Amino acid sequence: EEVRTKLLSDEWADRLDKPLAYWALPTDRSSPIALMGKTLRELVQVPFADLYATPGIGQKKINCLIELLQRAASPHPPGSVESATGSDAEAPAEGSHVDTSIVSEALWVQWQQTIRDQGLGKETLGRFAPSLQSLPRVIWNTPLDAYTALSLAQIRSLKTHGEKRVRAVLEVFGSLHLLLAATNPQPHLSLRVTPRFVAAIENWAHAVTHRTAAVDAAEIRRCFVDPLMAQVYTDAGEQIAKLAEGRLRLDGSGATVRQVARRMGLTRARVYQLLGDIGAAMSVRWPDGCAAVQNLSNALHEQVQDPHELELFDAVVELFFPNSRHEGVFVAEGEQPLKLTAKAHAN
Repeated sequence: EEVRTKLLSDEWADRLDKPLAYWALPTDRSSPIALMGKTLRELVQVPFADLYATPGIGQKKINCLIELLQRAASPHPPGSVESATGSDAEAPAEGSHVDTSIVSEALWVQWQQTIRDQGLGKETLGRFAPSLQSLPRVIWNTPLDAYTALSLAQIRSLKTHGEKRVRAVLEVFGSLHLLLAATNPQPHLSLRVTPRFVAAIENWAHAVTHRTAAVDAAEIRRCFVDPLMAQVYTDAGEQIAKLAEGRLRLDGSGATVRQVARRMGLTRARVYQLLGDIGAAMSVRWPDGCAAVQNLSNALHEQVQDPHELELFDAVVELFFPNSRHEGVFVAEGEQPLKLTAKAHAN
């Protein structure tokens, strides 16, 4: 009766026409299935004794019903940024992931609205995923707008969307919401969301192109190569990252592709295909990367007199940004420059 009275107040009038399932979580147990499709308006008009007498509704299901009604009568759904109160609210831990088990339809609507409000609908899932390894490749380039008009139930009913894929989509939306929901928009300022490694490289590249002092190989390694390699470990995994380190001679081995392939039990074609995945991942993470890196390359080649200082840079550009058409190529002795076939791109 207490929660019923609260829901019937004017404050919650806009919620009465939503179904009970709107506040359900994937982790809920003993949900009153027979009542989940009923609207709050329908439920609060039924005497408690009649609800209890519904076939299939026992003590556990009644308890769950009351819990769902209490969620409906709360200002914010469980898991929302706003549900953490005042100064006691804790910021998400560094590297923490969104808990997709607490996502209700009510919380999902909040996440969708954040994406629309920030104008991120044209951005792709792959650009903002914590790791491309956790995101099926077929949806790397799927725009967020593909999901902003669908309910959770509709997404789960899509033929190609099993629980793993749905969880990956929710993680992207939830991460963006956690980042953006607490911001205080200012009419004269805009907020740009980009992968952290991209922002770091772009800031360094901007500084490089606007200074007279030439960079050296150590600075290029620290500010350009290392961030990119760290992202390869995140997005492509250890095997491909190790291949890249060998290709770029970062591991000190100086092994050729033929030697690496023999050691790993792979064909040379397969090694080149795996290396091609790096460029595919980078095109998703940093769509403007080719143009930005080409501008950086032009600046570096004007500043640096010794071409040996840029050997590693040229090799990284060739491997990570194969479409940048960079002229410098770092090639191990006895090998051909890395070329990606149409088949490799397709895979």
